[in-house]
Amino acid sequence: MRLISILFLSVSLVSCKKEKPQVDILADVLKNGTVVLCEGLFQQNNSSLSWIDNNSMSSSNNLFVSKSGRHLGDTGNDIKRYGSKVYVIVNVSSTIEVIDATTFTSIKQISMQNGGISKQPRNIEFYDGSAYVTCYDGYVDVIDTISLEVTERIAVGLNPEDLTISGSKLYVSNSGGLNTPVMDSTVSIIDLNSNTEIKKLTVGLNPSRCITDNEGNVYIVSRGNYADIPSRMIKINVTSDVVESTFDFEVSGITKMNDKFLISYYDFSSNQSSLGLFDPVLDAIINYYFIDVSFLSTIYGVAYNSYSNTIFISDAMGFVNSGYVYEYTTSGTLVSRFNVGLNPSKFLFYE
Repeated sequence: MRLISILFLSVSLVSCKKEKPQVDILADVLKNGTVVLCEGLFQQNNSSLSWIDNNSMSSSNNLFVSKSGRHLGDTGNDIKRYGSKVYVIVNVSSTIEVIDATTFTSIKQISMQNGGISKQPRNIEFYDGSAYVTCYDGYVDVIDTISLEVTERIAVGLNPEDLTISGSKLYVSNSGGLNTPVMDSTVSIIDLNSNTEIKKLTVGLNPSRCITDNEGNVYIVSRGNYADIPSRMIKINVTSDVVESTFDFEVSGITKMNDKFLISYYDFSSNQSSLGLFDPVLDAIINYYFIDVSFLSTIYGVAYNSYSNTIFISDAMGFVNSGYVYEYTTSGTLVSRFNVGLNPSKFLFYE
């Protein structure tokens, strides 16, 4: 069943909410706001970080440039905080920006090269003082978060994309996205005590987003081939490490919101977006039309802000225009809208 909203909300209704202004002045210390990672366009070297300030209810699109005096690079792919540092994965530039989480000043730019060849890092997770980074050359790199050096490489599958941790195991989706039409269909399961792959599990064509629920269960998005093989969400039994369930609905992304999942879907054929609510306890979608996002041009990122108990949704505006971020209450009421950078995809929230 396709998650396509049957309700329609015109852009004019959204426009009645006053768009928040752009500002250029940024505080010395980041707090009470949101960092938005904007991917930019492939090979255009125009990734950026936007800052949404909750105090002034305004946004600025030059956070990294203003703090570092240089540009972020080409195709920002992930952003996460671990302790006192923020890590920004810049895929095409093959770098990881390590930033002071409070002042947002640069600490180090880690070059992700192997013998002069780009590793193309994608996503990052953390465990017991180490950062684990998927690299499109077929490895997960382990980085010591004190020395900020790569300490080892773990061979996985083709073009590993996302990763999630359950207990002492790391689950890595091997997309094989650069090998279309012969893509990968496996998840590598890594023992974090030994940093070795203990199993490759077949889950479905072109696996991508990975997430762990509050009970430790792992869910994977298998994107299919965007044609005759549809996307699906797969549940992995982490005790036996076998596929437990495959859900019969199409999905682009999954995001945790307390004990539930926000299920987003963008239909490339109809250019329609939808956002549903999934209950991992029931293993079922309990609301297919949780928030009406049918007016969005291109739903691109969804995140739950636990500090404000609100939902952030980004619109990539066809991938060629500056994007927008919409903030909603958990009951689906629009709170505000912010103009941000090009192709906003990930969020980092500050109290």
